[in-house]
Amino acid sequence: MTGTGEEVMFWILGPLAVLGALGLVFARKAVHAALGMAMTMIILGVFYIAQDADFLGVIQIFVYTGAVMMLFLFVLMLVGVDSSDSLVETLTGQRWATVVLALGLGGLLGFSIGHATFGSAVGLADVNAETGNVSGVAQLIFGRYVWVFETTSALLITAALGAMVLAHRERLGKGPDQKEWSKRRFKEGQHLAGLPAPGVYARHNAVDTPALLPDGTPSELSVSRVLTARDQNRSPEPYTEGELQIERDVQEGSER
Repeated sequence: MTGTGEEVMFWILGPLAVLGALGLVFARKAVHAALGMAMTMIILGVFYIAQDADFLGVIQIFVYTGAVMMLFLFVLMLVGVDSSDSLVETLTGQRWATVVLALGLGGLLGFSIGHATFGSAVGLADVNAETGNVSGVAQLIFGRYVWVFETTSALLITAALGAMVLAHRERLGKGPDQKEWSKRRFKEGQHLAGLPAPGVYARHNAVDTPALLPDGTPSELSVSRVLTARDQNRSPEPYTEGELQIERDVQEGSER
């Protein structure tokens, strides 16, 4: 027997779970399909909690939605799948193989549902009476369904390794090393000693402070070009004015 609140929750979240599942199948972008799958998983976790399967509901949300779905999104970002890539058939006959496998899976599910016996079903309260929900789930995962559990773990690891292999890009040529950069600077005759480091002062030491050259003038090359483009570096004008003031003070002192 279910209460009114549980029925209302089911008729509200049930269609949303179906929409998320349909989005997984028919979404054009892989990221949208993954988000639809995440919504369905979260709703399933809510259903588990409503049926007094607290441990299973929390695991459904935290592990599958939080960890596994993040793994899927990480794989998608590594591979770079978009709507144009999904229309290209890289393996010959993969569409027909997908249709055959989908029909076989549908037939297997229909056969299993057709042989289900609803008369002998018991509630979770009776199942959890002896060992509890956590112990009962542990006995099923690491006992009766341990082979399925380990196979699923192997599939997830294989998916992660496959994503890294697909995301790997071979270099077209060898990049210049430190020695080649040094030779290039000497051939071009620019920055033979390298770029100056940022300034170090008594009250300030940061990458946004220009360094002072031996003659006392600030060097704009010592500040990162990124900080210059963002207008986040310190202007060399205060240091130039300070240098001129010191020179005036020295000159006045020599005249006296």
